[in-house]
Amino acid sequence: MAELLQIKDLKVSVEGKQILKGLDLTINKGEIHVVMGTNGAGKSTLANVIMGNPVYKVDKGSIVFDGKDITKMAVNDRAKEGIFMSFQSPISVPGITVENFIRTAKATITGQSVRALAFKKELKAKMDELSFDTSYAQRYVNEGFSGGERKKNEILQMSILNPKLAILDETDSGLDVDAVRIVSEGVSRFHNEDNSVLIITHHNAILQSLKPDFVHILINGKIVKTGDASLVDEIEKHGYEQFKALA
Repeated sequence: MAELLQIKDLKVSVEGKQILKGLDLTINKGEIHVVMGTNGAGKSTLANVIMGNPVYKVDKGSIVFDGKDITKMAVNDRAKEGIFMSFQSPISVPGITVENFIRTAKATITGQSVRALAFKKELKAKMDELSFDTSYAQRYVNEGFSGGERKKNEILQMSILNPKLAILDETDSGLDVDAVRIVSEGVSRFHNEDNSVLIITHHNAILQSLKPDFVHILINGKIVKTGDASLVDEIEKHGYEQFKALA
């Protein structure tokens, strides 16, 4: 399998406090990876540092994406390389409609103009797949959206931007059963042998219908155990206590 993401000995700090303490992770094309761990373990830090959020300072280590060292690359350039991140709490963007926002993002990432009619058709098809009321395309981004609608909007962006790597940070948090199912189905439709998905979560709602290839346990800034989907059941039954001794 072709390697898509390789993280080596990554140490990351925020405001002088080290959060990631020598993390290693390799993701190949076609794989779904899940990172689980307690609050404060460094899960969201990992997602943000892969995306290039400048708040997170890389003290040591490297991030190589699709054969290119992106450790010092800016967020926009990482997006152009094919990295997408769905946020835990997506912000609203007053004054910009969902349609214009995604169309502009697509044009920026691909470096090509996006034809309006073809885009409208694609947007409607993707919204229908997500059971997302198409009138929302003309609403301002996340303005007055419920939690579930905000998450659907993130999956909508992902499906149209079609990244090589999709990072979903707590995408299943605060969603009811139906919304989790719709989001899971959206991720399943997106995923193929040429792209990869990294799911950051601390509960297993989204994992009921998405079968990960690898599950990683993150404790105190390090991945202490990697296994298959059965590791999720182990955590469900026994919690994280047994893994803390490994950190």
